[in-house]
Amino acid sequence: MLDPILQLLVQNGYLDEASAKDLADIAKTEMKPIRQLVVDQEILTEEDLLGLMAADQNTEAIDLAGMTIETDVTEAIPASTARMYNVFPVEVDDDTITLATFDLIDPRISDEMQFSLGKAVRLVFAPEKDVMDRIAQYYGDSNDSVADMIKQLGEGMSDDDELASANSNDIASMESAANSSAIIRFVNLVLYQGVVDRAADIHIEPFEHDFKIRYRVDGALYEMKAPDVKMAPAIISRIKILANLNISERRIPQDGRIALTVAGRPVDLRVSCLPTTHGESVVMRILDQSATSLDLENVGLPEDVYEQITLDIEKPNGIFIVTGPTGSGKTTTLYSILRRINQIDTKLLTAEEPVEYNVDGIVQVPIDAKAGNTFAKVLRAFLRQDPDVMMIGEIRDLETAEIAIQAALTGHFVFSTLHTNDAAGAVTRFVDMNVAPYLLSSTLEGVLGQRLVRTCCVECKQGYEPDDETLERIELTRDQIGGRPFYYGKGCKTCNGTGYKGRKAVVEYLRMSNPLRELVNNRAPTLILREKARELGMRTMREHGIQAILDGYTTVDEVLRYT
Repeated sequence: MLDPILQLLVQNGYLDEASAKDLADIAKTEMKPIRQLVVDQEILTEEDLLGLMAADQNTEAIDLAGMTIETDVTEAIPASTARMYNVFPVEVDDDTITLATFDLIDPRISDEMQFSLGKAVRLVFAPEKDVMDRIAQYYGDSNDSVADMIKQLGEGMSDDDELASANSNDIASMESAANSSAIIRFVNLVLYQGVVDRAADIHIEPFEHDFKIRYRVDGALYEMKAPDVKMAPAIISRIKILANLNISERRIPQDGRIALTVAGRPVDLRVSCLPTTHGESVVMRILDQSATSLDLENVGLPEDVYEQITLDIEKPNGIFIVTGPTGSGKTTTLYSILRRINQIDTKLLTAEEPVEYNVDGIVQVPIDAKAGNTFAKVLRAFLRQDPDVMMIGEIRDLETAEIAIQAALTGHFVFSTLHTNDAAGAVTRFVDMNVAPYLLSSTLEGVLGQRLVRTCCVECKQGYEPDDETLERIELTRDQIGGRPFYYGKGCKTCNGTGYKGRKAVVEYLRMSNPLRELVNNRAPTLILREKARELGMRTMREHGIQAILDGYTTVDEVLRYT
């Protein structure tokens, strides 16, 4: 299905079907909006494109920059709505509100805005810069709107009899409360805040006398100001409605998905509901592909490791493992590798639980154990699909490991992940699963151990001279640091006072060689394998982390915490 803007261009003769599909592929690869590519490739100017969209929608394109907007107009919509949908009010009367936007808006989103604003919505078009400048000018910092929304929720609860009297045991009244405009706006704000803050997860947790909303940003949890605990059932029901879950079922765990556009970006959310003593705990995993670069060059591998891996993944057969705990970036690294080798002459198949990134040219199969679609079953089917490369989300048992090894022995390259503490531990994990050591040593090509450490915020980063105790903690001498300062973040508005902004991978790469294969055959323990790999040139994650400290990327506490 073509993007609506591309359909418009094809209908009006600016592109043919093939060119439109090519442009869609470029947009996915470069992670750019279609409208930006249309202007960049000089298919149409921004002014002409806005005019075309306006004509298609039976509306007009306006000069937003030259307009004077009255205060009562800007107050007609909440700041959260303006930011969530990238719209700015330009006119309002008793029945209708006119909103300026720079993109085609899905009719369902228009309906949702109409419902939450309580007025008919008329859309007009204006340049992206003008709309975003006006949103920033009139609605200020996104953090300002959180307290306002909670205040509005409290007022809405006292003013709205239906919302105030909603009975969590009465499904009809709970559904009505979940669909109230105040709840819709608040949930939209929570989702918007999570996406713009680059959160990986949003946690919504009701307790007996308290209600918590927390975001996991760069691996750490931060709390958002939350409304009264009485609002929890309606907020959770709203999320369940968005995820197509049964709001009347609160006794068993449920899983669902939400696909929506936040601030002009398509975002997927995986929703997990868990029954607790005081209601349902909800966790939403945010899969924002536009915020994730799937280029191997951007993973942050040291130059020597990058060169070794790019050689090893070009081999015709073998097994390559990425290891680390949950949330250490294993899937992102694997997909960056797969994109690197994703060529027209190579057939790639993946089996995942669930599929996290959609990549053109790769056949992706979701695992569903409840339906009997297990890793082992899918992998057997893969071997009949004539693949060159296979990716298994995770090797969990002997059966899956044996099929992976069989595939490697019969001319396929297999990528997968394991949960172990370090690269050498992955080798002994296979042996612990009762994989024959001689089979493992003849198929395993490399193991990449990985952790993510938070990086110092560049806006508030400050240098300092480490004391002897700090140097002792990371086993360095003053001669080794050569007078270089260590860094930490003081905390500022950019990093929400944490001192950290973004994350960096620290890695170790165990590359199989004849001496290591011999140790594997002899069932050598993890410690012996690690020391031999270091002797052959492997840098451990701790050593890579210390280099990141010396280069000013991260702090001593982060490296000690994760390596």
